[in-house]
Amino acid sequence: MSQPPAPRSVPATARETTAESPWPVRVLSMKISDYVDKMSPLWVEGQIVQLNRRAGMSYAYLTLRDPDVDMSLSVSIPVPALDALAAPPEAGARVVIHAKPAFWAKRGTLQLEARQIRHVGVGELLARLEHLKSLLRSEGLFEPRRKQPLPFLPRRIGLVCGRNTAAERDVVMNVRRRWPAARFEIRQVAVQGPSTVAGVCEALAELDSMPEVEVIVIARGGGSFEDLLPFSNEALVRAVSATRTPVVSAIGHETDTPLLDYVADYRASTPTHAASRIVPDQQEELSGLAATRGRGRQALQRRITEQRRRLEATMSRPVMADRQAIITTYRRDIETTLERGRQRVSTLVSRESDRVAGLTRHLRAVSPQHTLERGYAVVRHSDGAIVRDIAEVEADELLRVTVARGDFGVRPVAAPTLEDDRTPERTGR
Repeated sequence: MSQPPAPRSVPATARETTAESPWPVRVLSMKISDYVDKMSPLWVEGQIVQLNRRAGMSYAYLTLRDPDVDMSLSVSIPVPALDALAAPPEAGARVVIHAKPAFWAKRGTLQLEARQIRHVGVGELLARLEHLKSLLRSEGLFEPRRKQPLPFLPRRIGLVCGRNTAAERDVVMNVRRRWPAARFEIRQVAVQGPSTVAGVCEALAELDSMPEVEVIVIARGGGSFEDLLPFSNEALVRAVSATRTPVVSAIGHETDTPLLDYVADYRASTPTHAASRIVPDQQEELSGLAATRGRGRQALQRRITEQRRRLEATMSRPVMADRQAIITTYRRDIETTLERGRQRVSTLVSRESDRVAGLTRHLRAVSPQHTLERGYAVVRHSDGAIVRDIAEVEADELLRVTVARGDFGVRPVAAPTLEDDRTPERTGR
């Protein structure tokens, strides 16, 4: 008869487990249960997503969700603890619970065993919002320089709103009444309750990724302070500040100011106001265009009239009555100038002629020819040198005598002397 297998040893700690020596599921569940049981009771805050309370049961069960992230825990609470509240909690309420964590080993689930429950007061929520507002302002998320201008006429309008809500109808109807050709990309999400932040952020990211969407409107009708809390959520506010597309906040009424209003590129007091801001009014634009066209036509007509008046005034002048008058005047001026030029030239020529004649007479008076004509003669040696002294003349030397009209040669019979110079008689040929 075969012996039963010896029981396998189980590692004492998680660090000692291996692929050959693992923990069974029951061991892990018991280990987790033991660890959780050692935890002390604590206060935890969250938003009630679901509340189940049945008649005759001593415990009520609810789901507590973190309003900022999609995480939740199951909570069991004694019915008397619920009844101790002045106002019974409802889904969507913000509460703080004093509870002890418990792990159900058989089901492998973690839940909280609540002992007390309290509503989070409006005053406390306002204080938290004011702190968050100060934090975001210090980071510069509310600065006007970060805000983008809205397009004059967007190609496509992104709209984030609730399902079949009045806010959606107000935006769509008023936009199409103002500009019938407007086109929309509508994303319907929950605008109240625990899934609001996640839904709005997802729709916002989807619309922001579409190049044809040039403006995004986040719209919701009025509600209580608690109903509008998701639109002051830090994750949603930061998501809006990070979009490349201009965002219009149209949450609640005029007196409602969630933090989304501060970070949005434009804050509309109501969804209807948002519609009047994101598109122009077609009738107003057509009227303005007609008025502009009329003013332009009047200005052009005035300009033409003024230019025609000036032209008529110019044409009525005497100089324009006789078209040749201005040419005649200039021709007369030219002729006068030419005549003065001729006279000036004639005067200059006459003056210069007289001066030349005087110079000529002066030149003639001092010229050798004129001296010869007076009866003088010039005696030259045969080499052409002028005889200036009688001592230069030799006997029988052929001399050349130049008179006024011609020249001739002479030969002295004997060499002249100084005494002979006093005798006026000359021998010559």
